[in-house]
Amino acid sequence: MGYVEDLRRIVGHRPLILVGAVVMIENRNGEILLQQRKFPKDVWGLPGGLMELGESTEEAAKREVFEETQLQVHDLELMDVYSGADFFVEAQNGDEYFTVTTAYATSSYTGFLRADPEESTQCSFVDPKVLPVNMVGSHRLMIEEYVKKKHQMN
Repeated sequence: MGYVEDLRRIVGHRPLILVGAVVMIENRNGEILLQQRKFPKDVWGLPGGLMELGESTEEAAKREVFEETQLQVHDLELMDVYSGADFFVEAQNGDEYFTVTTAYATSSYTGFLRADPEESTQCSFVDPKVLPVNMVGSHRLMIEEYVKKKHQMN
């Protein structure tokens, strides 16, 4: 059983602060990797997840990306940290939490893309200007801010 599951046994559905990381993986065509998740059903989002005890956010990002996509990411660039009242979530089972999410970006990765069937129905690189409708709202915001920053730099 993982850290969050252990906490939930103790506190039930009460709000927690959960820390995690996501990665915007960009391919040569400027597309961003998204995964279509099983939970919540068929919602698209960035690969990533929650930290385990003793991990850094960068370690969590690399581990989660590998678990979910079989890709190893390199040269992670810190984009931003997202937190606050706008990042409150109530899960379908009634669990409540506030997220603190560290967003990274990279175009350096190795491996062969394969979605983890336990967590995802598929992974796909998509044009960041044409994101899926059914998407994690905070991940949409992160991608939009990434695209805006990238455009300003060019």
